[in-house]
Amino acid sequence: MVCQSLTGAAMHIISGHQVTILQIKRGVLYCLCAGLLFACAPQQPIVRPMVDTTTQSETKADALPSSTAPPVSAPAPDTAAENPPAAPREFRAAWVSTVANIDWPSRADLSVAQQKAEIDATLDQAVALQLNAIILQVRPGADAIYPSALEPWSEYLTGEQGRAPEPLYDPLQTWIDGAHKRGLELHAWFNPYRARHSLAKSALAKSHIANRLPEVVKQYGKFLWMDPGEPAAVQQTLDVMLDVVRRYDVDGVHIDDYFYPYPIPADANPALADNGLSQSAARPELDFPDTPSWNRYLATGGALSRADWRRQNVNSLIERIYTEVHRQKAWVKVGISPFGLPRPALRPLGISGFSQYDKLYADAELWFNKGWLDYFTPQLYWSIEQAGQAFPVLLDYWVTQNTQGRALWPGLYTSRIGDGSARAFSVAEIVSQIDVVRSRGVQASGHVHFSIAALRQNREGIASTLTQAQYATPALIPAMPWLDATPPPSPQIRLQTRDGKFTQLTLAPGAGKAITQYAIWTRCGTQWTFTRQPIVLAEVPFIDVAQCTKSRLISVTAIDRFGNESLPARMSVGQP
Repeated sequence: MVCQSLTGAAMHIISGHQVTILQIKRGVLYCLCAGLLFACAPQQPIVRPMVDTTTQSETKADALPSSTAPPVSAPAPDTAAENPPAAPREFRAAWVSTVANIDWPSRADLSVAQQKAEIDATLDQAVALQLNAIILQVRPGADAIYPSALEPWSEYLTGEQGRAPEPLYDPLQTWIDGAHKRGLELHAWFNPYRARHSLAKSALAKSHIANRLPEVVKQYGKFLWMDPGEPAAVQQTLDVMLDVVRRYDVDGVHIDDYFYPYPIPADANPALADNGLSQSAARPELDFPDTPSWNRYLATGGALSRADWRRQNVNSLIERIYTEVHRQKAWVKVGISPFGLPRPALRPLGISGFSQYDKLYADAELWFNKGWLDYFTPQLYWSIEQAGQAFPVLLDYWVTQNTQGRALWPGLYTSRIGDGSARAFSVAEIVSQIDVVRSRGVQASGHVHFSIAALRQNREGIASTLTQAQYATPALIPAMPWLDATPPPSPQIRLQTRDGKFTQLTLAPGAGKAITQYAIWTRCGTQWTFTRQPIVLAEVPFIDVAQCTKSRLISVTAIDRFGNESLPARMSVGQP
């Protein structure tokens, strides 16, 4: 019997252990093997060589390159096998909003030193929580939190749009450097078409698109909005995203749900449009004022309805982002976080509510089915028991839409914990949602918190709870074999000694493919312990546990930017 681990990255055999068949669920045979839960398939064992840095001889191991499986939250299981369990895999991220100073910087009047201190504190807490990625909003409203020749400095940095921080520094580069130093991925989050938030206070800079190309920017209530039907607006968004991909070492680009704006009532211009989460009664809505671009489309012989034409405008942007980002850098992940409810015609029984397909002109199912993204993060901002929008039902629906086998990492409304609203969440709700996601195995291999503020504030103990339970074990980000499936070379490892004691483990990448981090398993007797280490830290303090009188083993793999895992380098540890 071959066991495919749901707790790790590889297909492998655990020899010498009895396999117990548990149940068949959704067409998958589950079994228990060496204390681990697996999806089992009766086939021949798969073997591959393992690098042993003690003897340099090749032995047979039983792992394949990494897949997107959820992590083991409990301590690593006991096993007498020479090979460690597969490395835990789960995308654990949080959005960091800059718009309206929601998350960072906390105020627009902070000094540069204070802004940098908040960056360090946020990243340090992300590491303490065992997160592995940050999704940072770099373009809240046709502006930039980094020096750009295409768009002005954001007012959320200095209180005035177009004014650079003093002394001058590059906030995005600071975030990237800080994240990578700590072993975190940094994804750049762009708002595709919002040109000005209703809560913005500063005057528009001369270089803002509303001043440079006023014909492509529309007033919608108290918002300014780039018209997705205007080619110049589309090109602006693409140019901005590709400029960041070319100039910065980001690990991903990310767009949210703001394509066409959330509708506002026709009889009023409120400061905030409905975000689709409310259950208010339907009212006449103000149509988006795109008549000039619509008329030009008709004049060229366009035959689509206005709604289908708007959807096509958005579809075209999504496809171009995916194609052009990967043309620049194949390893940069492309993520989308649309509104969480399905298209009305496709909804499971009992699901109701706002239609992004009809109101935002966002055909999220199409993008998912076409594979125009690497990870899909639907905003599932409702509770498990929510009538009409139950979290598990929505999650399972999006699982069925993943026909291309992309990563499904739903967004969680963690900031609803203790928010004072009638629908406030408890800590138990978010914990239960994480457990629901994990129960889907490889079909949903991660999640994203909105936003980092609730975690940083430890609202009602959410951060403490996750650290002690769900995030007690670190995890690697799931691999993306559709981008690249070639594993990097094995690392080189050696132990240094001082005064007759082991002091540190020295790591070096193998020649060839670049890597970003190491996955490190250490064994005392039969107990394996897992950790991960960014490549920038080549020397790892080695804790020689004096009370460990049993055999000890170190197994290290290298991880590349696609999440591929090398063959292990292994070292037996005796007395120095």
